[in-house]
Formats: sequence, C-alpha cells, structure tokens
Amino acid sequence: MKFYKIIFILIVFFKTETLFSENNLFNVDNIQLEKNDKTTNKAISDLAIKKGFQKLITKILLKEDINKLSDLNFSSIKQLVTYYQRKNTLSSKNNIELVNFNISFDKDKIHDLFYKRGILYSEISDKELYVLPILVKENEIFIFNNNYFYKNWNKVYNNDLFDLIDFILPLENIEIIKKINDNRSSLISLNIIELFQEYSDKNLALILIEDSKTSNEKIYINTIIQDKKISKSLDLKKQNLSSFEFYEKIITETKKELINLVKSNNLIDIRTPSFLNIKLKIYNKSNLVEIKKRMKEIQLIENIYVQEFNKDNMNLRIKYLGKLDKLINALKKENINLQLINDQWIIKTL
Repeated sequence: MKFYKIIFILIVFFKTETLFSENNLFNVDNIQLEKNDKTTNKAISDLAIKKGFQKLITKILLKEDINKLSDLNFSSIKQLVTYYQRKNTLSSKNNIELVNFNISFDKDKIHDLFYKRGILYSEISDKELYVLPILVKENEIFIFNNNYFYKNWNKVYNNDLFDLIDFILPLENIEIIKKINDNRSSLISLNIIELFQEYSDKNLALILIEDSKTSNEKIYINTIIQDKKISKSLDLKKQNLSSFEFYEKIITETKKELINLVKSNNLIDIRTPSFLNIKLKIYNKSNLVEIKKRMKEIQLIENIYVQEFNKDNMNLRIKYLGKLDKLINALKKENINLQLINDQWIIKTL
C-alpha cells in the first residue's frame, strides 16, 4: 500500500495581483524534480526556477532569440520571479520524493528585459493548425493509407514545446485524395486553401516528405498562417538512425519548424505599443467593475486611461501590444465586444 504525503509551499517575491491567473502567459507549471536527502530545499527551488525560465523562453521566443539571453546569470533570473508554488509528494514504495513547482514570472520585468535586449516574444492566440503530411516514396503518393507520418503525427511527442500548438489532421476525404492525385506533378505549389476548403479560415500546413532512400531527406512545408503564405524546406540527415528513428526525427523537426512559423506570426514588440480610444456605455456600476475585471486578464493590454466620463459614457484610452486583430480576439475570449461604429470604437460586455 502506497503512502503519500502532500506538502504545499508558496513563496511570494513581489506583487501578488496576478497570482494563479490561468491566462497568464508568464506562468510555468508542472516542473517536476526528484529530491534526495542531500538536496536542500534552496538548491531544488533554484533548479526549478532555472528550468522554469528555460521553459518560459522556449515557449514564447523564436529559437534564434533564445541565445540572446544565454549570458543571463541566475541572480538576474531569480529577480524575474513573482512567486512559486511547491508541492512535495512522498512515496513509501520507492522512497523517492517528487517535487512539483508552479512558477510565475513578473510580466513587467520580463517586458523590461526584452525591451533592453531588443527581443520580440510570441503570444499565440489561435493554437489550431490543420496539417496534412504527405509521403512520396518510390514515385508513389501516400496520403492517408500506408503513410507513417499521417498515422503517427500526434503520437510523436518530444517536449513541452509541442503543447503550444494543437495539430489537427483532416479525416480521410475522397476530395482531398482526388485533388492531390490531380496535382501529383506539382504538389509543392498545390493551393492548400482549395485542399482544405472546409477549414479555409484556419491556419493550414501541407507537408511533403520525399523518402528517397538516401542519407538526406527533403521536407517541403507550405503554410497559410493568419492569412499569410509561408513556404520552407528542411534538409535532414539520417546519420546512424534506423528508418523508424529517422521518421520520428522528421516529425519532430517539422513540428518544431511549424511552431516557429506560428510564433513568428504572433510576435509582440515591447518597443512599439499601440493606443486605441474607445467608448464604454455605463449601464450600472457593476458593468464598469466587470469589464475592468475581464480586461485585467488580457496580457496584451498594458494600461487603461480614463480620458473623460459622465453618467452615461466613459471614454477610455487603451495601451496595448501587438496587432489590433489580436486585441479584438483577446477581448472576445473575455466576452467583450469591440466594434467600430460611425468612426468610434465601442466596447461592451457580452
């Protein structure tokens, strides 16, 4: 019979207004470490913070920008922490103590760090990516059947980075098969909007994998992300990998590239905030309190200024980061409607 003992520890460093917010981009959860008798609480907490920071920047930065923070010492990283929560689990069966950490990094301090180092970060609003990997082998095209990549695309899991995107594969469809076969001589330039007609308003990716039985494989990536067409190609070396291992590597590296492409189309530049003047109709006091509460959950909003108000309306000026459409989508998720009516932006709760 197993015996478990749970210990909760919460360490708060600075401000507490965003504690436990589910929508906080700068929260890093579920960092699990093993603790032995020789490991002090301070040592394992420091290790969790290091791992948490690495997990954070992997999640929100492009791979080429992560190196810009390689010289950041631990003392500087620790000052970015708002709080961490620690849970110890003791098991009498194997005598291993597992420690799970949830860490929150301070948004303003992260912003200040990125501003000084000229780093853009990504906040992905639409995590769905409809993807179809096609295998070309010995002059045959494999779409749904006998296609290792279609069958195993979501079974190959490398790290937490893959949680950033929901990869959705289309169900077997005779129309998709026909369109691909009709364009078998020019698959690279295939119109993927026509291919994914029922998902035309979504982020799309067509992956073409040529298995040439050589030591190198070519992967072609054709995407539409937030209405922007992006094409890439990858050259992967087989090295000493078995065929199975190499196929897994192809899925892993292609997924990483797709995630980087999605990140690059959701970048936020701290150095160039935008401003939006809006009008809020005041129905009652609770209406004002509710909209303030909901907008506080939106990471893109830096500040809200009251310009003027009367008993019926309030004119606000919002300072926000990123593109206007991202702000509108973020507001929608909080059940806030923003509309342009007669050259005036009007906001109201739904």
